[in-house]
Amino acid sequence: MLFRLFSQEHATRILAGVAVTMFLLATPLHGQAGAGFDSANQERQAYSQKIAKGYVDRFSAGHPFLPSNMTTDNGEFIDPKSYPSAEYCGHCHQEAHAEWRQSAHSNSVRPPWYLYNVNTLNDEKGLSFSRHCEGCHNPVAVAAGALTDGGPRSRPYDKDGITCMVCHSIQSVGKYGTGAYVLAEPAVMMDANGKPIHGPVSDAEILAHLDRHSAAVMKPFYSTPEFCASCHKAALPAMLNSYKWQRAFAVYDEWQTSSYSQQSPLPFYKKPVVSTCQTCHMQREQLTSLPDSGAKDGKLASHRWASANSLIPTYYHFDEQLKRVIELLQHDAVNIDVFAVEPDSPTADQKSLIAPLGTEPFALNPAQRVTVSVVIQNKGIGHSLVPEQRDFYEAWVAFTVKDSKGNVLAKSGFIEPNDSLDPAAHSFTNRLINKKGGLNDLHQVWDNRVIAFNNTIQAGRSQLVRYAFTMPRTDGAVSVTAAVQYRRFDQHFIDAALKMPAGKHYQEPIIELSSTTRTLSTGLNASTSPLPGENPEWMRWNNYGIALLDAQQYAASMSAFERVAKLRPDYADAQTNIAITFIQWEKYNDAVPYLEKSLSLAKDNARALYYLALVQRNQGKLDEAIANLRKVAAQFPQSRDAHRELGFSYYQQHKYELARAEYEDVQSIDPDDLAAHYNLAILYRRLGMKEKAGVEAAYFADEKDDPTASTYALEYLRKHREVAQESIPWHVHDLEEHGADERQPTVPSTAPAASPTPPTTQGTQTASGGAGVK
Repeated sequence: MLFRLFSQEHATRILAGVAVTMFLLATPLHGQAGAGFDSANQERQAYSQKIAKGYVDRFSAGHPFLPSNMTTDNGEFIDPKSYPSAEYCGHCHQEAHAEWRQSAHSNSVRPPWYLYNVNTLNDEKGLSFSRHCEGCHNPVAVAAGALTDGGPRSRPYDKDGITCMVCHSIQSVGKYGTGAYVLAEPAVMMDANGKPIHGPVSDAEILAHLDRHSAAVMKPFYSTPEFCASCHKAALPAMLNSYKWQRAFAVYDEWQTSSYSQQSPLPFYKKPVVSTCQTCHMQREQLTSLPDSGAKDGKLASHRWASANSLIPTYYHFDEQLKRVIELLQHDAVNIDVFAVEPDSPTADQKSLIAPLGTEPFALNPAQRVTVSVVIQNKGIGHSLVPEQRDFYEAWVAFTVKDSKGNVLAKSGFIEPNDSLDPAAHSFTNRLINKKGGLNDLHQVWDNRVIAFNNTIQAGRSQLVRYAFTMPRTDGAVSVTAAVQYRRFDQHFIDAALKMPAGKHYQEPIIELSSTTRTLSTGLNASTSPLPGENPEWMRWNNYGIALLDAQQYAASMSAFERVAKLRPDYADAQTNIAITFIQWEKYNDAVPYLEKSLSLAKDNARALYYLALVQRNQGKLDEAIANLRKVAAQFPQSRDAHRELGFSYYQQHKYELARAEYEDVQSIDPDDLAAHYNLAILYRRLGMKEKAGVEAAYFADEKDDPTASTYALEYLRKHREVAQESIPWHVHDLEEHGADERQPTVPSTAPAASPTPPTTQGTQTASGGAGVK
């Protein structure tokens, strides 16, 4: 059994028998000010001792908050009455309170779909297990010691979810996730000596000492992505699933390795400035009708945290919140490019690949079978599409072929009469398989054994989706439309969660993130002007090359990147991308001239140096490889990849202390890096540090993949052909397998619903995304 607890500065790992136990090294805070200091401490201790008497410390004696990684400043419970209500904070922070009330943070506990899922866990395993979820969804309940076997299923403070003083009482955070934070007893004020004052403080006293109020409730790390990472990164520990450690999601890691963080040299595109979680989800906005003492120059950091949660504002009729969610999702998040047509059995006057569409004339024949390639680019999202719980979130490509009269000839990604998604749709999802080889179709993550496939798109990358159909038998034109659509949950889950009667289905809003349409005619197709907002031609080829590379189509990917190099001879990354293709193709020596060309265009370019170092190490040139990797690490000190490869290179030279330092740097960036666990276990042993070696070996044994788990996935894929196709990087959606389906997609509504039945929200936009609601 592996678990972690966090102090205000770091976590310590100790091996105890076959189990690894994390001991809290937190330093208690100064405590309450004035004469009430001792009595306040006594009251807290009395409350904690009272709770401890009947508390089931199921997972490890003395560590009562497991399986959540959250803890308190002294390891004791905190009386929930210590937390000021959100309304109390709203006295002075009216705008923030109004925004928070509509947010997912405020409504983290009360939605019936969340309660359905967490109560399923409680029913199957016991209330203690739900601390794993509630450490982030309901921190007050966990800190209060309410989540113990025999405890209450609902509590009066649940209505506030993650209330103001939860976030503003956090003292430190870690990068492990699953609630990796240290929570103190709330204090809205410091005394003159800098000690926290617990309990009620009048508005007048706060306003008279704003500096002391700020010192109590604001800390510099609150504005960092690491603050968000404490919950927006999660794992499933062995104590939850009785199996082994499994990564659940890692939004923070996705951001940290993306171009948005500017902490890694490896992304395909570079961003001009750093964008954090707060940049996108807490933008400073002008105050409107409500005052707020926290505003600066009339602007306040948004406490809506608008993201992709479209169901909470729909269900609770938060119209303004839904509007903000839609605006965020449709703001240049996804680029769609109907990039190419491949005619089947091309005639002498036809190319085998007609691309990029619109740039030159081409001809198609009547009744000719064609394959259309659609490139989906994750353009404006700082993490994956879809992030977090993608097993029951739904984002997919809707592809439609219509004749000149608007009749649907073929389609994929439609909504079926029972409101479920076409099972053959190209979805940005995964499939969680349990120990019986079946699907965890209701988010029973505690039963996970393996992910059958993961079809997400990381930030800045692209995915290729291919559709085959037959052109009309007579002269004419067809329009092909590709759109990325999204709804919060798949129909099966939301119907079960809301306990819908048989034959009835809850209607979620379907939001169209982006769409584009092109016309294909039998006979001659003239070249066209670029669509509004369309990417330049070199970028279209570049995105296509990235998608092909991820689909393991190396020759075609290289050809695409060579087109980029011809269109942009000044673009160093075009040469590097060709080299990356050779490296993934395991043709290392062939990559060298392209990397050298890249470096001639951009001296000391870290991305080219990194890949050159990999080639040099493969060639046995360790000194050159190390020199280049050190240059990369100097430019990007938070690059986990640079430190990891440096560590391995030093290890190959038997420079164990240097290798150890690099892998420890990797762990400071990502404590769960598997290569760091493995290699540090070896390095510590060789350096005579047996206890540390045992700790790392135990972590590696728990966190590495189970080699037998793939059998569950293979068995499931064998039985589900439509899902098996999605697990293959290079495949075609044959639209004629379904025949000509005349059923029309759900007609979109124009505004948020005022009744329990939510709207379908579609956006109209250009090829590059971004438009209003129609």
